[in-house]
Amino acid sequence: MLKSVNKRIIGVAFAVTFLSAITAFAQDGATVATNKTAIDTVWVLIAAFLVFFMQAGFGMVEAGFTRAKNASNILMKNTMDFCCGSIAYWAIGFGIMFGKDLAGFIGTSKFFLASANPGTAEGLWEFAYWLFQCVFAAAAATIVAGAMAERTKFSSYLVYSIFISGFIYPVVGHWIWGGGWLASKGFIDFAGSTVVHTVGGWASLAGAIVLGPRIGKYTKDGKSKVIAGHNIPLASLGVFILWFGWFGFNAGSTISGTNMSIATIAVTTNLSAAAGAITAMFLVWLQFGKPDISMTLNGALGGLVGITAGCASVSPLSAIIIGALSGILVVFAVEFIDKKLRVDDPVGAVAVHGICGVWGTVAVGLFAQAAYGDASGAGAVNGLFFGGGATQLLTQLMGSATVIVWTFTVAFILFTIIKKTIGLRVSPEEELKGLDIEEHGMESYNGFQIFTTEN
Repeated sequence: MLKSVNKRIIGVAFAVTFLSAITAFAQDGATVATNKTAIDTVWVLIAAFLVFFMQAGFGMVEAGFTRAKNASNILMKNTMDFCCGSIAYWAIGFGIMFGKDLAGFIGTSKFFLASANPGTAEGLWEFAYWLFQCVFAAAAATIVAGAMAERTKFSSYLVYSIFISGFIYPVVGHWIWGGGWLASKGFIDFAGSTVVHTVGGWASLAGAIVLGPRIGKYTKDGKSKVIAGHNIPLASLGVFILWFGWFGFNAGSTISGTNMSIATIAVTTNLSAAAGAITAMFLVWLQFGKPDISMTLNGALGGLVGITAGCASVSPLSAIIIGALSGILVVFAVEFIDKKLRVDDPVGAVAVHGICGVWGTVAVGLFAQAAYGDASGAGAVNGLFFGGGATQLLTQLMGSATVIVWTFTVAFILFTIIKKTIGLRVSPEEELKGLDIEEHGMESYNGFQIFTTEN
């Protein structure tokens, strides 16, 4: 009897407390609109935090896939990518990307985040949106670090990192996400297969070409030699961090926590990554007789890159197909870039981000379904395989090709200017000794002795 009375008292107390909270909330002027703004703001910030954590993932992958003597250098570059990129994006990048449109090419306002008023809900929203876009810009710049690892001068790296975050990336972003000319043509890149990954991947290719291969990478007759990474567990951890952060990357691009398609986007993102890892594993297993972990990891990343453009426009089954083909593309592209083009890319950044970024963008024109795009806000468009004809496919091809030309050309010019002025590459002596000691005056694994077949 006493227990029953106590339960009633607790129940009444809870009801009174709940009703009091609702009354106070209503008195504060909360409405459906203000609640939606609050939820959307919190969601965008959480997604931004997840994408920020991807910087750690990139650092672990790139450090693990390279040699121990350069690990601190890689991590320093990833750190400065975000730090310098944040300032550059605050000063000019955000304005170029989302400012007042000039001829569909570039933005001309919102520099130094001057348009964000902390005294209004709209201004506070712009602060949150800026942070979300800032972490995307930093991700594009970080991709380049892996392709140019183990032989790039740190001072030179700072220069081109700032330029990518402040100019090359924002211009493309304006074309597609800032109301520019590609947006007006109906080009779809929901979360950045083109804006982030194609830009990062093709800038990586330009940098690796201008920089040249690492010492000992190719024999005198042009044959490629394997230079193994020093810590595969570290690289594996990095991939899982990236995979985790990608849920914020893709689902966060709804810019709305009240858009329930975030669930669908998370599912397509995950399935594509899983399929990419599986197909890459089996393909390399067939080729070389062993299920290589490094290529499997890159297959997962390829699947993530491949689904990023169409994550809000395709079905789960289509996502699996896109990811599976991404994993296959990664394996063939790594081999082709390394052995045929003789471009030294230590982590496979060009294959993962450049090639799969293009594939993911084109895949929208093949696999998009109006039901998914309409629900998410990506655009109610059907791709070629679902009765939509070739119009969207041609738009995707045209947009992707334009971004490749822009990025590769401007990046190649930038790297060439740096090479001719302050220098892009460390000396042979510094490269052989390791950039950790020569560039930063320290060792990543002080007190450990690394044994090789040469010892």
